[in-house]
Amino acid sequence: MANSFVTLKEIARTALPHLMDNLVFPRLVHNDFSDAFAAKQGDTVQIRKPINYTAQEFDPDTGVTTQVLTEDSVEVKLDKIASVDIEVSALDSALNFDSIDRLFIRPAAIALAEKINRDGLMLYRDVANCVGTAGVTPASLEDLANVRKALNDMRVPQSPRYAVWDTAADTAFATIPAIVNAEKSGTTDALREGSLGKVFGVEHFMSQAVAQHGGMLTNAENVAVNGAVEEGSRVLSIKGSALVGNLCAGDILKIEGKTYVVAEDSAAAAENIISGVRVAAALPALKSGTRIDIVGPHTANLVFHPSAFAFVSRPLAAPAGVESYVTNFDGISLRVVRGYDMVYKREMLSMDVLYAYKTVYPELAVRCLG
Repeated sequence: MANSFVTLKEIARTALPHLMDNLVFPRLVHNDFSDAFAAKQGDTVQIRKPINYTAQEFDPDTGVTTQVLTEDSVEVKLDKIASVDIEVSALDSALNFDSIDRLFIRPAAIALAEKINRDGLMLYRDVANCVGTAGVTPASLEDLANVRKALNDMRVPQSPRYAVWDTAADTAFATIPAIVNAEKSGTTDALREGSLGKVFGVEHFMSQAVAQHGGMLTNAENVAVNGAVEEGSRVLSIKGSALVGNLCAGDILKIEGKTYVVAEDSAAAAENIISGVRVAAALPALKSGTRIDIVGPHTANLVFHPSAFAFVSRPLAAPAGVESYVTNFDGISLRVVRGYDMVYKREMLSMDVLYAYKTVYPELAVRCLG
């Protein structure tokens, strides 16, 4: 690297603010971070679940009913490393620190943020609650009101509530007259910054990383339960007159007015029957022939309370025999490493983040179909 006076410490401490500025989803969910020890990919850590109480009606005749204070914990496997790696020779043209920032630090931090956001928004596959119509972009105040109603019906805490929309929905909402008209809304943010802000009690954000759910069932007609299902079971078989393909994790099944999310990919259909379909929640007793509606391909916009999901990050361990620097701030840890690749005989510069996501309370989130 031409500017050998630029230290890894300077690179890391400059990159971290760029990374933080471009993170969306991790800043909106429950965050678990500890710099007490360094970790590596594959390590498992215990995180505390947010406390969840139930408010009860006071009865003067019987008195209060105490609730046990228990801090449940869940295991989370640190299974993801977002990494950007370049040859040091790529920075030979850098004449000063500003050039290094332009050529490597800033674009690498943005790329890391994009991957971290994208991985988090894939948690939509754990969310069964949904509103809207698959394939139709939400674009009206009525759509926002329906989201609010869904959250209220599910008794999601009033505050805070967050929504992350894809670019199409964000654009549509940003042009709603009631939001744009400053004299009515009391703020010009929607017009000046393209920011929806807080509407109907929900803080709204946009991300290009919102997932598109395609599904692998290419044809499905007259779908129904195949064989009786016992109450409490999480496995069922489905049949149809023209089943082609298979169900995949994140598919939503509507059965008797309730929604269930498919927990894992199923086997391909054989003779118009898909057996061993696993869902994430317990099923009621179902008769054979009970109708099933399968939600089609859609954009998986998410609206949620922070306790629905957890973002877990730990500092990466310093590799032996190479120069490295780790910096932490506000629940995010970033590592920069400079080393030598003996196989290809080249000097490398790497920037990476170790993290994981966990769905904690899926009932506190709703998928808004687009």
